[in-house]
Parts: sequence; C-alpha cells; structure tokens
Amino acid sequence: MFLDLTAVRQPETTVERTFAPDAFAPDDAFRFVAPAVLSAVLHQDDDRFRLVGRLSTTIELTCSRCAEPFAMPVDVALELRFLPQALAGNKAEDPDDDPTTSFYTDDRIDLGQVVREQCYLTLPMKPLCTPDCQGLCPQCGINLNTERCACAPTWQDPRLAVLQSLTSRTDSDA
Repeated sequence: MFLDLTAVRQPETTVERTFAPDAFAPDDAFRFVAPAVLSAVLHQDDDRFRLVGRLSTTIELTCSRCAEPFAMPVDVALELRFLPQALAGNKAEDPDDDPTTSFYTDDRIDLGQVVREQCYLTLPMKPLCTPDCQGLCPQCGINLNTERCACAPTWQDPRLAVLQSLTSRTDSDA
C-alpha cells in the first residue's frame, strides 16, 4: 500500500490504486465493505509532494441508536501535502493547525493510511442507519425499527420530582 517516491520522475504522476476491503484491518469505528478506489495526481516539487484526487469506497458503521450495522458510501475529494520527515520541526514548513500536511519517511507514502484517514474524516459524529431511526427500547432492548414492544414509558425527569410532590399534595387535599 506504499507509494515509492523514488520511482516518481515526472512533475505530475497519475496514481490509480484499488485496495481490497480485506487489505484493511477492521477497527472499532468502521470496516471497509467495498474496494477503496484512489484516483489522484501526484505533483512533485523537489522533495515536496501534493496528492490531488478522489477516494471512493463503502464503509460499514454501527448505528448509534439501534446498534445495527449499515453501509455508508464515501466519495471525497482530497488535496494533501507530503513533506520529508526532516522538516517536521520546522515551523515555517509545519504549521500545527494544517490537517492537510503529512510527513513521509524512507521515500514512501503510505496510501493505506491516507485512505483510512480520509474515511475517518467523513465519519458522522452520530452515525444513524436512517434519519428516523427509532433506536432500542430503554426497558426491554427491542429494536423499535423492526418490532414493537409492550413497555409503557414511565420515565420522569428527576428535576421535576419536587413539583410532582406538590401536585400530589393538592390532589389529596381536595
């Protein structure tokens, strides 16, 4: 999954790579369920490189409401800069707040890491299988998207318990 920079001879080089889903180890956030297709152009300026192109794949996430897996397509444009690791401490070349700049070592760019990183950046804060996902019943745990339960919602806001005691007292006084 590495791109050998010593083989780059032109100022612009086309990079077309397809990675099988099993090339990536699954982690807690997502797993790949379709090939990851990276189509880009690598621009070279001495020992600095810029990768401009698109990444498309499909990843599997877990819904944060119903805990069911679902597929999410990923199709992102990317523009990344790669500098040699020797420049990592140079503040003029390495702005801390620039998420598009990475460093390479041994004249290689890890394209697998690029693909995984771009997928992480597309993850929603709260992954949902559908926008109207009902989630799980808080009492019995049934998935409310697929079946109904007989549980009666009995939750009361504990902050309103004092007010509830006042209405109970007025009801008994009457």
